[in-house]
Amino acid sequence: MPASFDDLQKELEVLNSEYQSFEEVHKDYLKAVNEMNALQSQCIAGLKHHYHRIGCIQKDLNRLGITDDEKVKTFVQQKALRDNQLQEIQETLPRENGLYLRIILGNVNVSLLNKADRFRYKEEYEKFKLVLTIICLCLLLVTLTFHYRVLDAIFLFLLVWYYCTLTIRESILKVNTSKIKGWWLSKHYISTVLSGLIITWPDGPVYRSFRDQFMWFCLYIAIVQLLQYRYQKGCLYRLKSLGETHNMDITVDGFRQWMWKGLSFLLPFLFIAYVLQLYNAYTLFMLSLRPDCAEWQVPVSSAIFLLLFIGNISTLLVVIKNKMEEIIMKPSTTRAERLIKKYKLN
Repeated sequence: MPASFDDLQKELEVLNSEYQSFEEVHKDYLKAVNEMNALQSQCIAGLKHHYHRIGCIQKDLNRLGITDDEKVKTFVQQKALRDNQLQEIQETLPRENGLYLRIILGNVNVSLLNKADRFRYKEEYEKFKLVLTIICLCLLLVTLTFHYRVLDAIFLFLLVWYYCTLTIRESILKVNTSKIKGWWLSKHYISTVLSGLIITWPDGPVYRSFRDQFMWFCLYIAIVQLLQYRYQKGCLYRLKSLGETHNMDITVDGFRQWMWKGLSFLLPFLFIAYVLQLYNAYTLFMLSLRPDCAEWQVPVSSAIFLLLFIGNISTLLVVIKNKMEEIIMKPSTTRAERLIKKYKLN
């Protein structure tokens, strides 16, 4: 039975009294937000000041050229401690977007100041990679069974969208203190361009000569990525619990220093993947020499595959070299000496 008008009026009066209390709470909220913004600006200015002063001190110390004095070693330890303290403070403050994010999103603030929010976003990134890899794997099985250009186009469009989304998400992770950088970030930009090029490659004898090889290559890469995700995920959790890795470290399509503990068995799979990239570059180069090849996408794709091979294999060899140097390094090396080596005081 519907309520009477008097009952509705009483209910509205009660709601009005509750609204007054809610309005006071909202005013307190706005006041706290304004105070927080002012404190954030003050902290950001102070952080820039400290980084500038630390940089000046480092330059002056390098000019002195003193490395074996006990006072210098103690000074380096103190400076390293202060660097860590400033890094911890920086992780609680908003950061400016990089150039790529400014182009895509403008000056929208994508900093997540809460550690739980950052970790949740990182987990969503990992889940996104896993789900899309499985979808690509299933779609590849279909394209290898049924040779239709439209299926190829669907897969390639998915690949472009996947890598574009990946670069945006990784840039946001980088703003939120993730350690991803260098080649691990650049290779996804290059993969986006490569996928876009192959989409525009018109169907014909040259395309069909390379099509099956490319699809099998993608299938192998998808399987390797699933292996990497499965084992890197467990390794990251273990290292994080031991305090040997950063909370925002992510799984990567390659091999990094922290993966030596339990993941070195992945190296042969990665070497095979990189050799296949080189083989793709060679195949495309040979196809570009055919008299019936008029598509510009062929030599450009060959060059990009070669670039991916060089970047991947070089990064992997650098990781192996650093690990070998770490093993050879004398255990008697003191912490101060390692810090001096790290900051290159010479």
